[in-house]
Amino acid sequence: MHKLDHLQAIEKPLASLPHNLRNSIIERIRNLTHYEPVIGIMGKTGVGKSSLCNALFHSEVTPVSDVNACTRDVLRFRLNRGDHSMILVDLPGVGESERRDREYESLYRRILPELDLILWVIKADDRAFSVDERFYRRVMTGYQQRVLFVVNQADKIEPCHEWKTTSNTPSPNQLANIEARLNSIRQLFSLYNPVCAVSARTEWNLPSMVEIMMRCLPDRATSPLATQLHGRLCSEPVKKQAREGFGDAVGEAFDSAEAASFIPAPLKAVIRTVREAVVSVARAVWDWIFF
Repeated sequence: MHKLDHLQAIEKPLASLPHNLRNSIIERIRNLTHYEPVIGIMGKTGVGKSSLCNALFHSEVTPVSDVNACTRDVLRFRLNRGDHSMILVDLPGVGESERRDREYESLYRRILPELDLILWVIKADDRAFSVDERFYRRVMTGYQQRVLFVVNQADKIEPCHEWKTTSNTPSPNQLANIEARLNSIRQLFSLYNPVCAVSARTEWNLPSMVEIMMRCLPDRATSPLATQLHGRLCSEPVKKQAREGFGDAVGEAFDSAEAASFIPAPLKAVIRTVREAVVSVARAVWDWIFF
């Protein structure tokens, strides 16, 4: 079966709805299958934003440099895989200079509304969070719920010589220090923002980060983002999250229709019945639509 056949399978139960309502819901469902998530990457210079993106997604998306601040402007990349795509917005790194940081504040405020999720990357062995905290307090007002803090380069946290290269895991001492760092970030920024630790270089804990990231995304964005992940990161739990999210997003199309004041009560009952059928089918054919 082709993708079109599976979309028709989703649309078939809608036949009992009025023509205009049916077409409106169909259009919203089709838009969901082509939705393009927009993910922003923020953080000070040198935290490994580019390396993290390259470790997460199947294409190399930004230049990597160990010496220079190589992302001075807003860089946008469209990642494509099959019929699906996403936009990665690499924001200029803060902390390079006070003058540049002042220039970047208005730029950040302009771009934040279009982002589905913000990955705020912090270097694991960095003890100076004043720049990050200032940006969070001054720039992120109204967008805090979209932030996932990512503590990168966990393999460099002390005692870094204890990193277990054979199993690619931190030592017990490093784990304790990693958890202490996560707790300090929670207390400094926000107790309700999720925080995770990874090592993009060694790929330690990336699967766990991806599962957290999927939970942070709006339902409409989970499935198209899953298509862009490296195969090893698109695990069954991640696919399950995306499948459930797609079903929930499809259900929201019906919820909006039912909430309209001009819809009579008998029709609302029909909408609820059709909703359950369509959501069930949408989840059943999810694999064929997105993979």
